[in-house]
Amino acid sequence: MTVRRGRGVNNGLRTAGRAAVAAALGAVVGIAAYSIAQTGGRLLSVVVGAVLGLALVLGADLYRRSVQLTELRLVLPGSEMTFQVNTDMRQAALRMFFQAATRVATRPLDDGSGNLREALTSLKTLFDMYREPLESGTAPPPPRDGDSVHELVLDILNFELAPFLATWHPRLRAFEEAHPGEDESAWELNAEFRQALRELQRNLRPYVIGLGEIAGIRDPERHLRRSGWQGARGGSATVPGQGGTRGAATI
Repeated sequence: MTVRRGRGVNNGLRTAGRAAVAAALGAVVGIAAYSIAQTGGRLLSVVVGAVLGLALVLGADLYRRSVQLTELRLVLPGSEMTFQVNTDMRQAALRMFFQAATRVATRPLDDGSGNLREALTSLKTLFDMYREPLESGTAPPPPRDGDSVHELVLDILNFELAPFLATWHPRLRAFEEAHPGEDESAWELNAEFRQALRELQRNLRPYVIGLGEIAGIRDPERHLRRSGWQGARGGSATVPGQGGTRGAATI
């Protein structure tokens, strides 16, 4: 699903970025030294010192944001996306990865377990979390080269989460309104909902793994699998070193 490229590009851009920042800072230092030597003015020394400090901060930020690039190509369902990954993109992808990796969007909901209303609420919350930066304008503008992590998230919203919620939210609500207080196991569409949820999880999986790849997580798929320790314990949810049995994790 994922192909990494551009190691040479990464090193070349990093070297070029360092050279550019060093040249700019050297020029500022040279101008400052010359000006102070010519005038000896205290005020000018203060101003030049402030400019130099500002240049240092802006130069470091520019290097952090623009130079540390890695080219990453993701082959996703029906599309292929290429990212020029920098620090800001990694941080955004990391937040989005863990938002999905800790919810029913990727966690199993076995037959006869869990709560369907809570599952739908969890998916709706994830939908809102992903949509908020796009609607509020806090998402950064698209990069000059390559795709944006928010474009990947837009595909998750439009092609996966939105259709599922639009289909199943009104169906479950109709059952709840017609049978107040009745257990969800009596819903005639219970098994169909669970099957549709498993299909949604399979569809979301490559996107979520892709977010993990962008974030730089080593083998992000392992976080979406049941752990070997859990399987060896017969599915127990008890944390090692904490005696007793805990309740099921929230979805």
